[in-house]
Amino acid sequence: MSAAAAPAQASRKWEGLVDEALEREVLGACLDQAPERRRVREAFKDVQLSIDHCLFKGQYSGIGTKESYERNSRGVEIFSKCWFPENHRMKAIVCLCHGYGDTCTFFLDGVARKIASAGYGVFALDYPGFGLSEGLHGYIPSFDTLVDDVAEHFAKVKGNPEHRGLPSFIFGQSMGGAVALKVHFKQPNEWNGAILVAPMCKIADDVVPPWPVRQVLIFMAKLLPKEKLVPQKDLAELAFKEKKKQEQCSFNVIAYKDKPRLRTALEMLNTTQEIERRLEEVSLPMIILHGESDLVTDPAVSKALYEKAKSQDKKLCLYKGAYHAIMEGEPDDTIFQVIDDIISWLDQHSTKKEGSS
Repeated sequence: MSAAAAPAQASRKWEGLVDEALEREVLGACLDQAPERRRVREAFKDVQLSIDHCLFKGQYSGIGTKESYERNSRGVEIFSKCWFPENHRMKAIVCLCHGYGDTCTFFLDGVARKIASAGYGVFALDYPGFGLSEGLHGYIPSFDTLVDDVAEHFAKVKGNPEHRGLPSFIFGQSMGGAVALKVHFKQPNEWNGAILVAPMCKIADDVVPPWPVRQVLIFMAKLLPKEKLVPQKDLAELAFKEKKKQEQCSFNVIAYKDKPRLRTALEMLNTTQEIERRLEEVSLPMIILHGESDLVTDPAVSKALYEKAKSQDKKLCLYKGAYHAIMEGEPDDTIFQVIDDIISWLDQHSTKKEGSS
């Protein structure tokens, strides 16, 4: 979807749900920098929670949440959020890595609540340049630096004295799956397991620009790294199976929806190529969940990860006919099946850790 088309389309979708003044305020905002993204999210928060999506309609009692901003060691102000059971000790820590363009404050908020209702502490951050964290919107100057920022944040979570002795799991969706795997490569023995949902181990051939265009983009990325020049199909259309849920993506007002910036696209492409080369190095217990009809990240590479990883304890769940957004864009029963499969796996691996300690 072109940036020019977005306001008109969004306006039609929001008719009767959002008053005109708020709609003008949100659609007229320039989201390049964090202060404006934070202001827009605050103004739109109640509207988001009222949409008719199964992730927002679940009523889970006894779930506490906390949002915070903190400067990391590079001086970047990072937004983070956690969800936790208020009335009993957490079974384990789940550290959540969101997908490209996304934030942990929209659909993933609903996923995190559901997992927290099963007794887990769920911890997430917005990467620099995404969601409510500082940085130029949608810009990844270095994927390795992003991974360092994520590892640093989760090290603080795990180092909290209240969490001592708890198993810890890293959970990545789409590009977050690549982040999770790179964190694992950096810290091969520091996690009790990984949950990888449609992980970006390879971008589907249909989404990657053709080879000659790629060569031009690689050259241009050196000159104009921040420019939004990478051709791309409408990812919501490719990722969301149900039309109504696809339209609800417009309510994720701080998501990055423009064409990818040149450097960002190059960093993601290089990262997937690196991960594809290093599948054999994956050694931790893991569950991989992927839609068989995913047109954004290649399910064949999830199968290859399952086969090549040296992990002794690994599970692959493929969902017939499902697209990329298996936790947000499928029929309700598929969405809850996927999240229940994740919780069931966590239950088995959290008790296993406690029993063996």
